Amino acid sequence: MQIVLLERVEKLGTIGDVVTVKDGFARNFLLPQGKALRANKTNIARFEIEREAIEKRNDEKRQAAEDAGKQLDGETYMLIRQAGENGHLYGSVSARDIAEAIGNDVTRAQVVLNTPIKEVGLHDVRINMHPEVFVTVAINVARTAEEGERQAHGEDVITSAIDEDRAADAEVADEQAAAMFDPEAEVEMESASADDSETSVETEETPKED
Repeated sequence: MQIVLLERVEKLGTIGDVVTVKDGFARNFLLPQGKALRANKTNIARFEIEREAIEKRNDEKRQAAEDAGKQLDGETYMLIRQAGENGHLYGSVSARDIAEAIGNDVTRAQVVLNTPIKEVGLHDVRINMHPEVFVTVAINVARTAEEGERQAHGEDVITSAIDEDRAADAEVADEQAAAMFDPEAEVEMESASADDSETSVETEETPKED
């Protein structure tokens, strides 16, 4: 289907461009959301008449989006989720979750997330404030607020936890090895062995009676 765009649409074009798209994309998204009109003579003529007003409204919306975007760009939002020792979430973080965490009238449709987040850590997510304005926020997914704070300072909490577990295992192994070796018992054994040797020597040196 041929359409004329009423605003910029990523990977398609900008205001006034006549482009061809799949019928379903036009009927289900572009036309009902007022992003485009069918590219027939009547609509193209209508667009040319209203073009100046359409462009002015777009400029106003873009400016408002830029102002709102300045408050969000670079911000970090923490979401607490349950996860295993390897950092894999029991579930996921969706675009809806991110929109709710951000607030400020941001909708899930504005959150660009190709696949849900399924690992703890810091994740950069793009937010479309306007067809021509986008910002990036950091989503800090953590098991606890304390781990989230550590992640925010650049620590890989999963690697740290693994290292701590290994250190603890090594400490337990050392303690077990120490418990198996009793230095005092070793000294007693050496002393007893020395006494036996002296007794044996004395027996050998005793002269036989005729």
